[in-house]
Amino acid sequence: MKHPLVKWSSRLGLTVLAVGLAAGCGSKAPEQNGSTGAAAGDGKFTNKQLKVAVFEGGYGKAYWEEVVKKFEADYPGVKVEMTSNPKIMDVVKPQLVAGNPPDVIYAPESEPSGTVRSLISDKAIMDLTDVFESKALDKDVPLKDVITDGLLEYTKPYGDGKIYYAPLYVTTQGMWYNKTLFEQKGWKVPETWDEFLALGETAKKEGRSLYAYQGTSPGYNESILWPAIASVSGMEQIDKITNYEEGSFKNENVRKVLNIFEQISQKGYLMPGTVALNHTQAQTEFLKGKALFITNGNWFEGEMKDAPREEGFQYGFMAPPVFAKGEQKYTMTGFESMYIPKKSKNPDLAKEFIKYMYKEDNVKLNSEKSTGIVAVKNGAEYAKEFVPKSVYDSVKIFDQGVKPLNFQWKVTPKTEVKIQEEVFQPISSVMNKNMTVDQWVERVEKAFGKLRDVLAKSGQ
Repeated sequence: MKHPLVKWSSRLGLTVLAVGLAAGCGSKAPEQNGSTGAAAGDGKFTNKQLKVAVFEGGYGKAYWEEVVKKFEADYPGVKVEMTSNPKIMDVVKPQLVAGNPPDVIYAPESEPSGTVRSLISDKAIMDLTDVFESKALDKDVPLKDVITDGLLEYTKPYGDGKIYYAPLYVTTQGMWYNKTLFEQKGWKVPETWDEFLALGETAKKEGRSLYAYQGTSPGYNESILWPAIASVSGMEQIDKITNYEEGSFKNENVRKVLNIFEQISQKGYLMPGTVALNHTQAQTEFLKGKALFITNGNWFEGEMKDAPREEGFQYGFMAPPVFAKGEQKYTMTGFESMYIPKKSKNPDLAKEFIKYMYKEDNVKLNSEKSTGIVAVKNGAEYAKEFVPKSVYDSVKIFDQGVKPLNFQWKVTPKTEVKIQEEVFQPISSVMNKNMTVDQWVERVEKAFGKLRDVLAKSGQ
């Protein structure tokens, strides 16, 4: 089954998958355990009561139950009060209103109540920069050096260079293919877009199509669009787009990426009927061998575990191709994070608990109990025996030079413009040959203009 956070994210067209949780405690001296300095004078935390609120979703609560016991044992005298619930923010919201929040919250940014988003937009979460600059609890390096390369860049929502999210579980989105088929046919996995498109004719000769996507949810194509733009234009262009800069979607290199979709359409490389299929229908047709590639996240195998498929099918994962060999490859990456509310009564103990999450033994315990991959270097290796091979392979690419990309639109006041729809809905029209790339570009640029006006009127 697709992780609930991912479901919410896909429905809403978001790319940030989640947020928050956690809190902890400690009584050992800073020089012994790398504490963030809660009570440097006497080496003890003055407040040993910690309140932790846990979203009980697809990763369950078994890990949290175990790690709380472990934390209490490692920090004598500490008592952790953990509350877990599938609707945890409904429980937490009254506490926030009353000014008595949990010390740590773990809940998806996209949770239905909107409470987590409000915490972020109201700047009601604590700066965690000192946590990641301080020494890891079990390694002689700063904690920031333990985290998956590039991920902390997406934990700085206010443009002040400071870290406010502590990333926990990591998911990836990219392009999928049948490894068995490619091996049997002797086909090379494409490195460039030219090689990708050349496989279109090869597929036709085999009675297959080159590409399919989740037709009624074209937002899945973000797995290609944003990484491809980053590869050919750099992250600077992504920044311009996320800020709705005038002309940013008209950029020549952006058009090159949009033209990939148009070529798939014009050359007849799209799986027939794709545009009308929902996500499970399109994915089932792909598994049955109707198309060589489809976009999806690494929840794919779990979600489709009971679906029919081509004999011998093996999930293969790849980052989107590049236009020229040597260009940096990216893959869409989502993560769930831990947060400390600004009004936490015990921030030092909460920070210690967050650091505790990244100890190697706890990372392994987490993967064992949750079947999730923690956002640390070698996180995939720690989780290897507990997760499907496809999930392992999809995260392992970070060790192969691929960089994570977490796409986040600049937040605007409420408006009728739904920017994800403006960007991705045209794909269906392009695929049906009812819209050109020029028209696609103009539609998005018009939406960008409206959002700039909204921001200007709000003084942002």
